[in-house]
Amino acid sequence: MAITDVADYAHLSPQEIDALGTALDAIRTEVEDSRGARDAAYIRRTIMFQRALDAGARLLIFGSRSRSGWAVGMVSLAVAKSIENMEISHNVVHGQWDWMNDPEIHSTTWEWDMAGVMSQWRYSHNYRHHVYANVVDLDDDLGFGIMRVTRDVPWRPRNLMQPLRNALLAVIFEWGIALHGLHSEHERAANAEERAASTKAFKAKIKRQVIKDYLLIPALNGPRWRRALTANVAANILRNLWAYTVIFCGHFPDGVSTFTREAVEQESKGEWYLRQMLGSANFTAGRVLAFMSGNLCYQIEHHLFPDLPSNRYAAIAPRVRALCDAHRLPYITGPLLRQFLQTQRTIWKLALPDRSATKVDARI
Repeated sequence: MAITDVADYAHLSPQEIDALGTALDAIRTEVEDSRGARDAAYIRRTIMFQRALDAGARLLIFGSRSRSGWAVGMVSLAVAKSIENMEISHNVVHGQWDWMNDPEIHSTTWEWDMAGVMSQWRYSHNYRHHVYANVVDLDDDLGFGIMRVTRDVPWRPRNLMQPLRNALLAVIFEWGIALHGLHSEHERAANAEERAASTKAFKAKIKRQVIKDYLLIPALNGPRWRRALTANVAANILRNLWAYTVIFCGHFPDGVSTFTREAVEQESKGEWYLRQMLGSANFTAGRVLAFMSGNLCYQIEHHLFPDLPSNRYAAIAPRVRALCDAHRLPYITGPLLRQFLQTQRTIWKLALPDRSATKVDARI
């Protein structure tokens, strides 16, 4: 369906949509013009904190003689990995800090501590997902190619397995994202040579990651290599589960809309903003939870302004919500647990044929 067919927008005239776009453009310009030393200090301080936490966690894992010490070290390592993945890598590669002209903290040079190739993910995520957010057959993140998360996608018998696929994806999320990025690269490749080059880069990155996490770091722990190995495995799983939770709660709770290709035909800037707002959801969070989520508790603001510094989203959010209220538009948000349970309910319901899913809806 096109943006004008969505009931939540039907009351807006083209002039009102343009006015909303102008107001959001003004927010963008204001933030861009005010970026400076305070923002640069924030990301540099975050990187230093993450690296110190990572090193401290590994020292605790190595030096502790008790199970509780190992557990604290492992959880600390998982926290460090989550910060690296979400508040640093995800946001750096969106170009949020490119204005600093720092050769290290730049979207074209940064590589994350995950299995996937950063450049491949950058195409699948920054372009395929953010430009075509929630457009069926254009947004690769809409179900990640393995799940049905909207009735705009026809049901197939294989969808009966999606609760199992969903649970497996949560545990191995970094590997799912890695394969997802490779798939997008293969789709845009012009010939077999380009596909082969993408596959070669993918295999090389996996090799480096596996050697680092599961061979080199355990080996550096000498006789205590098992403690380091099991800590790395557990920390990676916890990081995967947390990243999965944050991403899914920002895209699939109740009220989030999906669109067909007609939505992007001759789409104006104001309509693009509207699609981003209706196609994403926030969850309520304090400063610590916001930081741990990479500030993706502000998923609506992130989709509106994916390349603005993440530390600004908290201040932007009330202004965006006020615009939604003024234009009688939905602003989807709620407690993290509620958003998560709604998402899981959707995944389980849409695993069934639509007729069965409707009966389940009626009972609920």
